[in-house]
Amino acid sequence: MFFQLEPWVQASAGLLMLSLLAFTARAIAQWLLLRVFKDLRTQLNQRWTQVVLDTTVLHRLAQLVPSLVVQIGVQVVPHLPPSGVTVIRNVAVAITVVHAVRVLMALLDALLASEPGSNASGTVSTRSIKGYVQLGKLALFLLGAILAIAALIDRSPLILLSGLGAMSAVLMLVFKDTILSFTAGVQLASNNMLRVGDWIEMPQVGADGDVIDIALHTVKVQNWDKTITTIPTWRLMSESYRNWRGMSESGGRRIKRTLRLDTHSVHFLTPQDIDRLSHITLLRPYLEGKQHDVRATNEGLRERLGAVAEVPANQRRLTNLGTFRAYVEAYLRAHPGIHPQMTLMVRAMEPTPEGVPLELYCFTATTAWVEYERIQGDVFDHLLAILPEFGLRPFQTPSGSDLRAGLEGLLRTA
Repeated sequence: MFFQLEPWVQASAGLLMLSLLAFTARAIAQWLLLRVFKDLRTQLNQRWTQVVLDTTVLHRLAQLVPSLVVQIGVQVVPHLPPSGVTVIRNVAVAITVVHAVRVLMALLDALLASEPGSNASGTVSTRSIKGYVQLGKLALFLLGAILAIAALIDRSPLILLSGLGAMSAVLMLVFKDTILSFTAGVQLASNNMLRVGDWIEMPQVGADGDVIDIALHTVKVQNWDKTITTIPTWRLMSESYRNWRGMSESGGRRIKRTLRLDTHSVHFLTPQDIDRLSHITLLRPYLEGKQHDVRATNEGLRERLGAVAEVPANQRRLTNLGTFRAYVEAYLRAHPGIHPQMTLMVRAMEPTPEGVPLELYCFTATTAWVEYERIQGDVFDHLLAILPEFGLRPFQTPSGSDLRAGLEGLLRTA
C-alpha cells in the first residue's frame, strides 16, 4: 500500500522515518555510552579514563549518531531526487564535522580539568596548559569551519585552503595578537618564568599581586587590594616585571630599612657608660672583647708615645654608635623571627642632613606578609625604645610644636 502512494508522499514519509530513526539511534547511543562507559570510568579510575570517558565527551559523542544515520539512510529514501540526496548528505556531513569538533573540544576541556590542582575556572597551581588548550580549540574551530563549508558547497577542502593561502597577509594581521601571545606563552612555560600562584610586580600596568590565571591571550593578576589586572601575555616577554617566587621559595623575606640617628647624640663612652652597658646580656661578649683590644692598643701607644698617650684624643675609645650597632646585630641574631642562615648586616651609612642612617639588612624566617610586617615592626619598636640607653636620639625634623616650645622656653628665660 505504501508503494501505491504518490512519489512525493513516499519521499516525505521516508524522510520522516529516517529522522525518527536518527533520533532514536541517538537516544540509544547516549544511554549506552553514559551507562556502560560511566561505570567503566569509575572502575578504572585512571587519569586517561577521566579524560576520554568524561560525561561531556560521551554526551557530545552521542550527537554524532543522527547525522551518520542520515548520511547512510538518505540513499534508500524512495523517490528522492539525486539533487535532494546530495544536499541532505552534504548537510549531514557538515553537521557531523561540527559535532566531531565539539567532541575534540570537550576532550581538551577534560584534559585541562584533569590537571593536578585544577579548579572550576581552569587554572592550575603551577604551570598552566590553558593557553595550549585555547590554541587547540582555535585550530579545531578553523579546521572544522573549513571542512563544514567544503561539505556544504560540495568542494574539496584544498580549494578553500588555497584561497586562505592568498589571504595569509590578512590572516597574519587578524591573528597577530594570538601568534604573539602563543609564542610568549611557550617561552614563559619552557623557561619556567611564570606560574599560577606567583607574586609578580609590574608597575607599568598597575599589577602587584598573585597570578591567578594564565590563558592564551591574557594573564590575570589579583592585586593585594583584590582588584584584577589583565595583562596581555606577549607583554610579559616584551617588558620587564618582578617575580617574587625566589623569595617565597627561599623561606626568608628581606628587611632593608634605615634608622636615622641624631648626629649630635654620637659621643665616646665613659667608663661609667661601659660598666652600665656591660649588664646587657647581648652586649657583654662584645664589650669584653672590645675592652681587651682597647687596653692592648692604648698600652702600645703609651710605650710608643709616652705621656702624650694620656691625651684622650690620642687614645682608642669606644663610641655609643659603634656599641649600639653591635647591640643591634646581636639582637637580630638572637631574634627568633630572623633567619639565621641568610645575610645579616648592620651598617652605618654616610651622614646626611637628616642624621646618620643606620641600615638593617636581614631576612625574616617567614615569607608570610602579615607575619613579616609584625616581626619588622617589633624589631624597630624595640630599637627606638632602647636608644636612650646608649645616649642616642632618633633624628626628627622639627615641627611647629617643637618650634613653639623652643620660643616659649626662650621667653621664659628672658
